Amino acid sequence: MSAAAAPALAPPFTPEHEELRAEVREFIETELRPHAREWEEARWFPDEVFGKLAERGFLGLKYPVEYGGSDRGYLADAVFTEELARCGSGGLAAGIGAHIGIATPPVWKFGTDDQKRRYLAPAIRGESIAALAITEPDAGSDVAGLRTRAEAVDGGWVVRGSKTYITNGVRASFYVTAVKTTQEGGHHGISFLIVEAQDAVRSSKLEKLGWHASDTGEVVFDEAFVPVENLLGSEHGGFQLIMANFQWERLLMALGAVEAMHVALERAREAASGTPTQSVRHKIAELSVRARGCRDLTYFALGLFVTGHNAIQEVTQAKLLSQRAAYEVMDECLQLRGEAGYFEDFELQRAARDARLGPIGGGTDEIMREILGRTMGL
Repeated sequence: MSAAAAPALAPPFTPEHEELRAEVREFIETELRPHAREWEEARWFPDEVFGKLAERGFLGLKYPVEYGGSDRGYLADAVFTEELARCGSGGLAAGIGAHIGIATPPVWKFGTDDQKRRYLAPAIRGESIAALAITEPDAGSDVAGLRTRAEAVDGGWVVRGSKTYITNGVRASFYVTAVKTTQEGGHHGISFLIVEAQDAVRSSKLEKLGWHASDTGEVVFDEAFVPVENLLGSEHGGFQLIMANFQWERLLMALGAVEAMHVALERAREAASGTPTQSVRHKIAELSVRARGCRDLTYFALGLFVTGHNAIQEVTQAKLLSQRAAYEVMDECLQLRGEAGYFEDFELQRAARDARLGPIGGGTDEIMREILGRTMGL
C-alpha cells in the first residue's frame, strides 16, 4: 500500500461520533463510575448493567438493525470502548468489553441467521450475557494446543474438557467455545460450538490481582451435549474464527489503554495545578508524549482496519506499545499524585493495578513480538 493510499493518523470520527462520545461519557459518569469502588469491593457488578447499556443501544452499536443493533460500524464501537476506560474499574470494563468485543462478534461474523436470532439478538438486548471460551489450563497463548474435545454423536457433539480465565465465565448465558473435533486438533482440527450455560459446570469466580469486579472463572464441560445447529462456522474451521477477531480485540485493548493513560494524566495534571516544580512539569510532559504516541499509532491502525486494509502489523504494534506504556504511565502518575499528597486516590490505584493485565491479555508481549517478527520477514 502506498503512503498516499494510507489513511490519516486520526480515524474519520464524524460529528455524529462525537455526539455519541458525549452520550456515552454522560452515561458512564452517572451510571457506572459512581459505583466502581462498591462493585470492586463486592468482587461483582450487577447483571442489570447489561440491561441499562442495552436500553441506550450501546451493546449493538456495530451490529445489524435486523438483530437489534444500530449498524453504526466499528468506529462507533471504538468510541464506546475509549469512553468505557473512564468507568473507574478495569473489571467492569472487562466484563462489558468481553460481551461486546470478543464473545458476540464470532456469532455475528460466522453465525447462521438462526444462531444470530437465538444468541446475538438477546445479547444485544441485554437479556443474555456472552463469554468466549478458548483458554485452557494447559493451553494459554497456544490456541492450537487446546485439549477440550467434542466427540461427534447422533444429532451433535458431546464435549469434554475445561476452560479457564474466562471473562464472564460465572454469569454467562452461553459460551462461544473452541474445541477439538479431530483426534489431532491443531490448526485444522478446531471447531467452535455455542454451548449454553445449563450444559456447563461453572466454578466460582477466580481471585486475581486486579479486575476484581470481573467474574473471571473456570468452566468445565462434562459430557455436555451440543446440538448440530450450534456449530459456529464450518466444522474443523475454528482456527479461522479465532484469528478473525484477534485484530479487533487487540485494537479494543489499545484504545482502552490509550484512554486510560489520558485519564491518569488528567489526574496527574490536576495534582500538579498551581506552580509545579520543573521535575514534575518535565515528567508530565514526557508521559504526555508517550500517551500521544500510543494514541497516534492506535488511531493509524484503527484507520487501516475500518477501511479494509490488512492491518495485522499496525494493530500488533499498537497493542504491544500501548499495554506496556499504560502500565508504566499509570505507575508514574500514581507516584506524582502521591508526591502531591493525594494518597487515597483509589481510582488511580485500581487503574495502575488493572493495567498489569495489558501485556498479557489478548496475546502476550512475547506473542506480539513473534507476530511482528514474522510480518517483517524475520
